[in-house]
Amino acid sequence: MTTISLATLLESGRNEVRALRRNGRGKILVAVAFPWALLLGSRMALPVLLPYIRSEFGLSLSVVGFLVTLLWFGGAVGQLPGGVLADEYNEGLIMTVGVGVVAIALTFVVLAPNAATLFVAVLLWGLATSLYPIARITVLSEIYPERLGSALGLTMASGDVGQTLTPPIAGALAALFVWQAGLGFVIPLLIVGGVGVWFLVPRSPRADDTTETLSVDTARYVLAEWRRPTMVFVSFILVLFFFFWQAFTSFFPTYLVVEKGISTSTAGLLFGAFFAAGAVVKPVAGMAYDRIGMRWALIAVLVGPVAGLLLLPIVDSFEAILVVTLAISTMLGNGAVTQSFVAEQFPAEIQGTGLGAVRTLAAMVGATGPVVFGVVADRGFFDEGYVALAVILVVVIGLTYRMPRPEGSR
Repeated sequence: MTTISLATLLESGRNEVRALRRNGRGKILVAVAFPWALLLGSRMALPVLLPYIRSEFGLSLSVVGFLVTLLWFGGAVGQLPGGVLADEYNEGLIMTVGVGVVAIALTFVVLAPNAATLFVAVLLWGLATSLYPIARITVLSEIYPERLGSALGLTMASGDVGQTLTPPIAGALAALFVWQAGLGFVIPLLIVGGVGVWFLVPRSPRADDTTETLSVDTARYVLAEWRRPTMVFVSFILVLFFFFWQAFTSFFPTYLVVEKGISTSTAGLLFGAFFAAGAVVKPVAGMAYDRIGMRWALIAVLVGPVAGLLLLPIVDSFEAILVVTLAISTMLGNGAVTQSFVAEQFPAEIQGTGLGAVRTLAAMVGATGPVVFGVVADRGFFDEGYVALAVILVVVIGLTYRMPRPEGSR
């Protein structure tokens, strides 16, 4: 029975890949996914480099938490404008500009002569990154109207490949050379990715009346859709999850170094393993969303992390920490489920604006996670902080179970 189930699962996966590649769409998916891997990979390299940055600039945990908050806050603030621009102009153009400005911002980060310059450059980095996510989702919804969950899940899995490889590479380069090398190597790759987006992502025509995106009537339209009970629930779920996600990822490598006595390079490998597991989880979560809907797909990916976070403070061996890390990593399937769901709740003409508004609210509140967690850690409550994050996930699971079912949903 197990063999048959595994064969069926593998065949289903092969069928999905064939469907995603059909009619020349595979190269577009790759062009969208490659820069996404670099954007997320570089962003997750920063937590691995925090011990070096703390040492060079003489910063406390609270202050480096604020540095990470700036990165996430910049990424949050720009998502609504990014969604509006995705509706107003061509997605390929917006994505190319975002990748190009990130390359410029990273150049300023690695050349920063003082902490003030570093903080400003990191904020620019976050703002530029925010141009990519919504345009990525709306262009995929146009190219894969029948398989958005699978396409988005695979694209998000590419982000996990970037997040798997970049942190350990960054940690190794920082140990061998200087911490700046851990981010600097990404810059030429971003340039290549931006060129690929420019030439391969199709130019979607925009109607003459698309300027309505910016009108008061359209804002009312978005708010009317947002006020539906289902959207209120899922928006609050996203707020809690973004807070949890940003607090956890910002300090996990530092936690391993400070509390578990693990070397920076080994912490980078564990952080990479966390995202490597996500590269498997996200496509599966996307397929689960397409088949069974949001409620049970989301609950399934969040149960493991609750157990893992409760165990994290009490395990000490490398093997046990690795197992706990992998258990927590199933939460990475969240995005393929919730973002596909939110995108499908808005009509096509305001999809980018609506999704951008929801993500902006959630990410802006969530961006406070690193600085709040940094303050908690500075006061000696690192372990208790992770238990509190587990409680937040329990609340998310409860809200997901109680979420009203939208009309016509699965």
